[in-house]
Amino acid sequence: MNVLHVIANPRPAETSASKKLAFEFFATLTEKNPDVMVNNVDLYQNKPPFVSAEFLNYLWGPVADPAYNPTRAEETAANFSNNNAEALMEADVLVLTMPVWLNSMPAILKAWLDQVLVPGKMFTYSPEGMVPTHRLKSVVLLVSSDQVYKEDDPLDGLTPAIRAIFSYIGVEEIHIAWADGQDTIRHFDSAERLELAMEAAREIAEELVEPA
Repeated sequence: MNVLHVIANPRPAETSASKKLAFEFFATLTEKNPDVMVNNVDLYQNKPPFVSAEFLNYLWGPVADPAYNPTRAEETAANFSNNNAEALMEADVLVLTMPVWLNSMPAILKAWLDQVLVPGKMFTYSPEGMVPTHRLKSVVLLVSSDQVYKEDDPLDGLTPAIRAIFSYIGVEEIHIAWADGQDTIRHFDSAERLELAMEAAREIAEELVEPA
């Protein structure tokens, strides 16, 4: 099993609830499956650029016209994508470790998704429509938030977005361990909420272990 772990949290592990979830998840995963291969990518150490017009031309020009030749500027705009998309293409499982900011994902994670979930890498087009060219089966969200969210909360702008983004490339299996209520000033039970989320992270890891 190849696992790509993308970290979209700038806080150190000692003070980050989502990174504590990641520790529990990977400790269980590697204990149950010693042969698992984990590729860790910290977006704050390898920052993705925002999409530019040149990048769009590089991606979609060949879709509209197979004979399209990108300019030097367009090739340069695609450097990050060309250097980073392969890690996702080779992953069986994608783990996203992040906080919730303003009811949604950090902008740096959306920027990364825009760079790697692209035609010519994760999918191609045929006369019948989009054809996935990846091996990704599951996405795991390891999430923390100061606010408490209820099930199907209209304020939750993260979960629907992730489901919509990955269903576009045919990935429907989304697992979530969410430590909400982590503002200790407003929520006296933040420690209990974190422990429940860590247990959920361990359970997800166990579910993902490949059969012997």
